[in-house]
Amino acid sequence: MKNETMTDISFKSLGLTQSLLDSLDEAGFTHCTPIQAATLPLILQGKDVAGQAQTGTGKSAAFLLGTMHYLMETPVEEDKKGPWTLILAPTRELALQIHKDAEQLGRFTGLKAVAVYGGTGYDSQRQALQDGVDLIIGTPGRIIDFYKQGVFKLNNIEVVVLDEADRMFDLGFIDDIRYLLRRMPPPEQRINLLFSATLSQRVLELAYEHMNEPETVRVESEQITAQKVTQKLYHVPKEDKVSLLIGLLRSHDPRRTIIFVNTKRAADTVTGYLKGNGFDAEVISGDIPQKKRESLLKRFQDGELPILVATDVAARGLHIPGVSHVVNFDLPQDAEDYVHRIGRTARAGASGDAISLACDEYVYSLPDIEAFIEQKIPSTFPDDSMLAKDLKPPVKTARRKPAGGPKGGGGRRRSGPRRRSGQSGGSGDSAQNRSQGSND
Repeated sequence: MKNETMTDISFKSLGLTQSLLDSLDEAGFTHCTPIQAATLPLILQGKDVAGQAQTGTGKSAAFLLGTMHYLMETPVEEDKKGPWTLILAPTRELALQIHKDAEQLGRFTGLKAVAVYGGTGYDSQRQALQDGVDLIIGTPGRIIDFYKQGVFKLNNIEVVVLDEADRMFDLGFIDDIRYLLRRMPPPEQRINLLFSATLSQRVLELAYEHMNEPETVRVESEQITAQKVTQKLYHVPKEDKVSLLIGLLRSHDPRRTIIFVNTKRAADTVTGYLKGNGFDAEVISGDIPQKKRESLLKRFQDGELPILVATDVAARGLHIPGVSHVVNFDLPQDAEDYVHRIGRTARAGASGDAISLACDEYVYSLPDIEAFIEQKIPSTFPDDSMLAKDLKPPVKTARRKPAGGPKGGGGRRRSGPRRRSGQSGGSGDSAQNRSQGSND
């Protein structure tokens, strides 16, 4: 087992194929994060890895770089065709983010990645898979749907990645994952990568069942929570939570704030009060249609929408730079969810604030949270002056229709055997020029 803390390893020192170094250079990435430094050398040696790391630590880039390097450097028989890689994620948002990262990191490789997940975009996803694909990135349900229809096969899978494995258990996807893993070549004939916020006993059992003697890597940061997050907790009666929330938002600049609640009903209630008291806010949860969800996230990312009210479906997989505040209107019932929630702020070295409201209904989870993060959260009782005295009634929110899904993933269309280092990607002459100098 490896435990890593700090690192100063450059990507250039790892021997990555040149087309990947070109994309890293263009993106301005020069040195590894701790999880990348701990796992990438192992992946590049073809070893299986079970890695523990929180969201926002760079683990997606670690397994994407390792995977694409392997695909670029390993010859493929002429009569074989992809997909070569299957990357499984528990949520649409995380699948979309991994696909976005794959497009960025692999832009000069010529490798095609397709995002596959439920809802709308069924026909476009199907067509993208039929056109030929190197990496499939998605959630288990839709992937199994297409597989059972014979849209693609799994007999040539060379790399499989399970991201957020602990969340896979929470959402009931493990049977689906085992279904897919058992239809691939055996573990010793592929590279197997697993990443999880916690390497619990059930996660490790999954790893040892479907992996080939994986190296276990735990990245130990100074704090299990984000280092630059300022945490504060207010003990408040349930009936005063909305008044305190409005008062806090009035005293802060909620330019980009995510407010977490435990239920969809609470999300509607809180959003109604926010709108009724002059704040521009919208709900993002599991039953928001996918097109609307993507539109809301874009508005939030662009700074047009200052406040998102979210259930835990949004706690993982969202990479939104510049989130200034995270407010736990409801303390999460799962200690790990606290870490994932507050991890939405203070990303990529920035600072941020995490404010939690502990009421009589949810305060019971506080000891578990503090034990999990191995620190006491600074707490106090709010002054009466902090409560909004002129609270206006909530605005009624429209009833939501069942959720839809995203459009099919992009990537460059490509036929025939995959390109190896030195061959042009899908970006014209510039991609071809950047690929020169790679090992052939």
